[in-house]
Amino acid sequence: MIDIESIVFSTVASALREKYDGIFVSGEFTDLPAKFPAVTIVESDNSIVQRMRTTNIENAVTVMYEVGIYSNTVGYKKSEAKDILEVVDNEFAKMGFARILCNPVANLSDATIYRIVARYQASIDKDLWVYRAE
Repeated sequence: MIDIESIVFSTVASALREKYDGIFVSGEFTDLPAKFPAVTIVESDNSIVQRMRTTNIENAVTVMYEVGIYSNTVGYKKSEAKDILEVVDNEFAKMGFARILCNPVANLSDATIYRIVARYQASIDKDLWVYRAE
């Protein structure tokens, strides 16, 4: 299996930690982060690119990452979440990913938390070359 999850997570998490002192970044989904601001980066799909497959060999996969951004800063939570999204967006773009979704989402566990969900997709070959997904 072609697996770049740790590379993607490390790249995005490092950029976020550099810009936002004390930001909580996790590779697992949560509805209610332990600390704010928070970002989750989860690989939601890793499927074989069939047109590049040879007999029993996985030559490329299409991967999708779902990023959850959470802020509860009074009077500033929406702007803080959008600022964090810009950093995330820039890092995924540098790696060759395309943003395929970006929506604010109601946080049912706690309505005082502003939440944005974004998804990024790309195809990766066995040599770790990134191809922007269609």
